[in-house]
Amino acid sequence: MIIGVPKEIKNHEYRVGMVPASVRELINRGHKVIVESMAGSGIGFTDKDYLDVGAQISTKATDIFAQADMIVKVKEPQAAERAMLRHDQILFTYLHLAPDLQQTKELQHSGAVCIAYETVTDNKGGLPLLAPMSEVAGRMSIQAGAMALEKSRGGSGMLLGGVPGVEPGKVVIIGGGMVGANAAQMAIGLGADVVILDRSLDALRRLNSQFGSRIKAVYSTADAIERHVLDADLVIGGVLIPGAAAPKLISRDLVSRMKPGSAIVDVAIDQGGCAETSHATTHQDPTYIVDNVVHYCVANMPGAVARTSTFALNNVTLPFITKLAELGYRKALLADEHLLKGLNVMHGQITCDEVAHAHNLPFVEPKTLLN
Repeated sequence: MIIGVPKEIKNHEYRVGMVPASVRELINRGHKVIVESMAGSGIGFTDKDYLDVGAQISTKATDIFAQADMIVKVKEPQAAERAMLRHDQILFTYLHLAPDLQQTKELQHSGAVCIAYETVTDNKGGLPLLAPMSEVAGRMSIQAGAMALEKSRGGSGMLLGGVPGVEPGKVVIIGGGMVGANAAQMAIGLGADVVILDRSLDALRRLNSQFGSRIKAVYSTADAIERHVLDADLVIGGVLIPGAAAPKLISRDLVSRMKPGSAIVDVAIDQGGCAETSHATTHQDPTYIVDNVVHYCVANMPGAVARTSTFALNNVTLPFITKLAELGYRKALLADEHLLKGLNVMHGQITCDEVAHAHNLPFVEPKTLLN
C-alpha cells in the first residue's frame, strides 16, 4: 500500500501523522510511504530523517493525495485537503464531525473511506486513540487556565495555588474521564481547591480512590453544576460523548452570573464545546471574553506541545495503520470491531450513528457497505 503523510496546515499545528520510526515499520513490511517535505520540522525531524528510513519526499501535498491509497494525518482535513480526497481513498485522522456539518458533507462528496481516531474503541470500552491527546489536553488545561486568570489577559489576577496567607483558587472540572483526571492531577499539584463533577458513580469512586481528600468528587446535576460553577475561579470542560456533539452543560445565563475575571477552558470544543458561549479559537488568538469571563477554546490544544503529542499519538495509531495497510480497509474493518467503530463516512454514506443524529442525516450500518 502507498501511505501518504502530508504536512498539517491547521493554524499552529506542528504535529505529524507519522514519525520516522513509524514510517520505518511500514517500509520494513513492504509498503511505500510518501511524506511531504518539512512535515516533521515542527517537532525536530528533517526530510533526511525520513529519507534515511526509506520514505519518499514530495514537495507538494497534491502529489501525495493523488498517489496515496491511505492518508495519515493528525487533525481533521481542512477545506483544501478535503478537495483532494478521492473515492475509495482511506483517510485516517481525527475528524470530530458531530459539530462540523460542512466537513461532513465534503467528506461524503469525496467518496473517501474516513476513519476517525476519536471513535475507535477498545475491549474495555475506552477510546485508545483519543486517550493520549486527552491526557495532554487535560494537563494543558490547567496551564491555560492559570494564564487566563492573569490580569493582563482579562482574568481576575488570581494565582491558582495561592501563597501562604492567601487562599488558593477553586477549580471546577466537569467530566471525570481522561481529561478530568489529568486536569485534576495538575490542579492538585499547583495547590488549588479542586471539585470534579461526573454522572458516573464508578468514575467518581475511581477519582476518589486516586486522589482521596485532595479533591471533592460530586455527582453531576444541573443544581450541582450551577452551585460550583458560580463559585469557581476556573472551570474545565472535559465532557465527552463518543462521536456526538458535547452537551451544553454551562448555559449562557450561567456564564453571565459567574465571578468577574473567572475563566473557562473548554477542552470539549473539538466536539462543539460544553458551554453555550464557547466557540473554537486558535493558538494564535486563544482567548476571548464574554460577560467578564475569559474563554480559552483552542480546538487543537495538544498541538502546542507537538513533540510529546506526536510520539504519544504514534504509539497508539501505528498498530491500526499497519493493520489497514496489511489487510486493506475492508478486511481490516470487518476483522476488528473496535477499528470498525472508527468508520464515520464511507462512499458518501454516514456510518457513525452519532454523527448522523447530530446532523439529521441518514445513517447506514457500516457492515452493509463493507459486505
